[in-house]
Amino acid sequence: MQETSSQRDILIARILPIVEKLFRDNNLYKLKLGKQEMIKMLVNMFDQFSPEEMKAITEHELTRRIDKILVLEAVSGTLNDLTPEQIKMYDEAVKRK
Repeated sequence: MQETSSQRDILIARILPIVEKLFRDNNLYKLKLGKQEMIKMLVNMFDQFSPEEMKAITEHELTRRIDKILVLEAVSGTLNDLTPEQIKMYDEAVKRK
């Protein structure tokens, strides 16, 4: 059990500064996402990897992956904020492509 807790601590130590920086640099994240909730979700997500796999992921690559996940989380609810008219316009634009 101690090993699992220490692995999570290591994950948090790697993920936390990345999330802090991404939130600081991106207003969309500040508006749409809860930082603590995202950290928890990311720790759970990356906890699926073995410690060796996590060590193999560079800081740059980890930042890139976390940024992509946060973008997806931030925009996933955006369509729910549209009015029926805006949804119709969106549907028309998608059909034309």
